[in-house]
Amino acid sequence: MSSPTVVSDREFMTPRRRTLVTSVSSDSHTWNLVYLQLLLEELGHQVHNVGACVPDDLLIEECRRHRPDLVVVSSVNGHGFLDGRRLITRLRREPDLARLPVVIGGRLGTEGAAEGTYGPELLAAGFTDVFEGDNAVRDFRAYLMMTQLPSLPARLPAMAGAAA
Repeated sequence: MSSPTVVSDREFMTPRRRTLVTSVSSDSHTWNLVYLQLLLEELGHQVHNVGACVPDDLLIEECRRHRPDLVVVSSVNGHGFLDGRRLITRLRREPDLARLPVVIGGRLGTEGAAEGTYGPELLAAGFTDVFEGDNAVRDFRAYLMMTQLPSLPARLPAMAGAAA
């Protein structure tokens, strides 16, 4: 019987994974973006922080310019659900970005919410994953520690094709 092997975070990282960090268009908070950037860099990501109050069209331009492996959208002001749903619908209409992994998390509603409140609808709209509630940071770290980014659900290419 062999003893369990302890595996460090570094052994699970994909070296130099290109990641964009952004907020939704109405969110002017930046501390959350700095926190996410530092967390991602600590895990080996090459991060481009697009900043706060990013219009949808600018984020689409930045995705084309930087060709990220992952986009992380953060919201603190509570408009993440409304702005995020609009953003992902717009992004998924772009054929070259339709399969890009995009996640969202933070305070997604103005009254706060328990885990699972906004996630189902945001996933249906096209987000790869949603992180909300008390375990959002823990769940996001676990997501980042996966050896590969998950592929998008099969329904997304059809959605993108229908919208194009």
